[in-house]
Amino acid sequence: MPALLSFNGGFVDTAGFVGLQGLFTAHVTGNFVTLGATLISGTHGVLAKVLALPEFVFVVALVHALGLALAARQAPALRVLLSAKVLLLLAFFILAVALGPFPDSDAPRALVTAFAGIAAMAVQNAVQRVHLAKLPPSTLMTGNTTQAVLDAVDLWRGAEPGQVPIVRARFSSLLRSILWFAAGCAGAAVLYAWIGFWSLGVPVIVSAAANLARTLDEPT
Repeated sequence: MPALLSFNGGFVDTAGFVGLQGLFTAHVTGNFVTLGATLISGTHGVLAKVLALPEFVFVVALVHALGLALAARQAPALRVLLSAKVLLLLAFFILAVALGPFPDSDAPRALVTAFAGIAAMAVQNAVQRVHLAKLPPSTLMTGNTTQAVLDAVDLWRGAEPGQVPIVRARFSSLLRSILWFAAGCAGAAVLYAWIGFWSLGVPVIVSAAANLARTLDEPT
């Protein structure tokens, strides 16, 4: 499941960035940077980048509140939220294929499409923080890379004997997350160049597979 989430994180962010003219669906920091560049260069995309942050915040808050409500009722919160993410990715895929391409990411049809993708990735981020906290982040590769380098140095210099298994396991997990994220980025770039927004069918399938994998792992 960590591999599927990381692959999806890289794939959706890359496909969204290319197809929505520089809009990140899961990378808030990236949108701050590209917003500044857009304001200086005078190109389009300002509205989409400005609206991306409040939408992301709203969806994260909504997911957390819904998760707490479901848990209080002893409902399968994780399964419900992951299923919601699949539906949002499906909406992103359908809207992108039906309404795209988007030469102007501030056009209403582009904004509606972007909102579906941003919502899907906000759900993934919130779910992972709250319900899958033991897994390495699937969209924040700066933090993953930093920690992986620190762990690599500790292993090379010789960590305390009692900490070696912990550091080695964390390093291995982080490295896999980084590599799968990179694979998702590469896959999105290649497929988008080949089939355009039809490539967004891949993260829908991957997300459904991750949901199924988690369901099968749950005790009966």
